[in-house]
Amino acid sequence: MGFLSHQISRDELKPGDHIYSWRNAYIYSHHGIYVGNGEVIHFTCGGGLETRTGTFADNIIVSSVPNHGGDNPCPNCGDQSNLDGVISSCLDCFLAKGNLYLFEYGVSGPIFMAKPRGGICTTAVSDSSEETVHRARYLLSERNGFGAYDLLKNNCEDFAIYCKTGLIVLSKLGSSGQANSWSSAAKSFFSFAGTVKSVSVGSAARLVVSGVAGIGVMGLVGYGNYCYGRLCADIGVRSDASKVPVEALVTLIPIIEGRDDKKSS
Repeated sequence: MGFLSHQISRDELKPGDHIYSWRNAYIYSHHGIYVGNGEVIHFTCGGGLETRTGTFADNIIVSSVPNHGGDNPCPNCGDQSNLDGVISSCLDCFLAKGNLYLFEYGVSGPIFMAKPRGGICTTAVSDSSEETVHRARYLLSERNGFGAYDLLKNNCEDFAIYCKTGLIVLSKLGSSGQANSWSSAAKSFFSFAGTVKSVSVGSAARLVVSGVAGIGVMGLVGYGNYCYGRLCADIGVRSDASKVPVEALVTLIPIIEGRDDKKSS
């Protein structure tokens, strides 16, 4: 497995693998758990819900909807375009004509920070394949057991990481690498912009002398802050990450979200 590329072939797949496929020109990746026999269990937001925000996020979320490509609906899965929550799809529908990638577990801190972006690995150590498949199938049987889909707070990567590790940040329902990357990038950008502004106003003469080198140094510092920020937010190093049995999770999530499934049923 290469340093930047985690692409694998279908022949390399094993039950319990955390897999993903890039969407929208590598802006977003959709994650799931391969459970064998060409089946992937994943967490998605139904296609009928995306058009309500009117923002670019709609394009990202809708890309998580299973898409067989060619003949629709899929002869194996049927029409899943309006399903939400934890669902099961064939591998073709999950990939949606994209390539297949394997998520890495147990990477070291330096390797994690050296990766150019989040959503491809974690420092957390995975549990056994059997336990991973058990969690995924249990949440599938509950359907809404992983709560409401949220692009930043509770998404497909959060689901897959929980299935692999049993770890979850209950205060915010997850801690996906993609969401942390976006957050760290935004903080680094505004920090860099603020530094450039302060230099241009208060130290114009020194900026002329230092020129491009000064901007380059600030850029490196900003990138370093971005990488370190991603590491600090990784679920493998967070002190607020808890190991929660899947049977307990389906009881806790409605309480955290402020709903009571028993009363509503």
